[in-house]
Amino acid sequence: MPKVRFGFCVPILAGAGASYDSPDFPFLKRAVEECEELGFASLWVADHLILGWRGAILECWTTLSALASVTKKMRLGTLVLCPSHRHPALVAKMAATLDFISGGRLDLGYGAGWHRSEQEAYGLEWFESPKVRIQRMEEAIEIARLMWTQGKPSYRGKYYSIEEAVCEPKPLQKPHPPIWIGGGGEKLLLRAVAKYADGWNVTPIPVDVYARKLDALERHCIDLGRSFGAIEKSLETRIIVAEDEAKALRIAAKGGYFIGKTSMEELKRTFIIGDPGGCIRRIEEYAKLGVGHIMLWFLDIPSMDGLRLFAREVMPSFQ
Repeated sequence: MPKVRFGFCVPILAGAGASYDSPDFPFLKRAVEECEELGFASLWVADHLILGWRGAILECWTTLSALASVTKKMRLGTLVLCPSHRHPALVAKMAATLDFISGGRLDLGYGAGWHRSEQEAYGLEWFESPKVRIQRMEEAIEIARLMWTQGKPSYRGKYYSIEEAVCEPKPLQKPHPPIWIGGGGEKLLLRAVAKYADGWNVTPIPVDVYARKLDALERHCIDLGRSFGAIEKSLETRIIVAEDEAKALRIAAKGGYFIGKTSMEELKRTFIIGDPGGCIRRIEEYAKLGVGHIMLWFLDIPSMDGLRLFAREVMPSFQ
């Protein structure tokens, strides 16, 4: 069986689980501590300002920093940062600090941004063109790399600039914390992955769609002279695991995860839903494509039953 690492997507937003009505930080702390004990490799925090039921969501960096203090081994990831939420020089400084105080455990995930309404609600710039949003993300990554590795770097880009920006202390990880890029656009986004990323993440998609995007990424790597194998491939997805498939499907129905005309078969094709054996088979399909890291949203949260069952009966098959 291919080896796979598993990450816990921290439920910082209302509606992350079937009966999870409001963000609950004491619960998050307990859940993360248990995940570390159970052997999860990483925790991931989303970067949104308005999301979930009633728009209730905790802020990414504040939450991630707090959770760093209650863990010792788990990697700490942003899944993924929106460049327009913070100036990239500030992000570079925040990331260097978090890597420093966590003992070198940060994975910095960036995306191009997609949530127009939250940008406008907070008075932040919104750029309709995906090309522009991706270019801004690329400049943010270039600034971070300079600030993490040079003494007083300056940078003049189309969208951002810095002038002798001191960033001390530097991150503990050398040459710098791994940079992840999230998204699935095959023409522009995956080209940015090929150029800049140590890891690539994409939100829930069926196996055949994932395979197609891998082909696109490999073509970009060949075009840019980058090693395809040097990029870690991952999947962020939703999971319901129960003692039997019928129970897992009942949880899915109770949680309202049928959106529009989505059928149960389509739901099962896109997410991971079933008993432990069924979940193992689904994960194996992705692992055979080269997926080495899967970030999981457990949809029965705040119950920990599914997470514990997964750690006990699914994870060992991929270690």
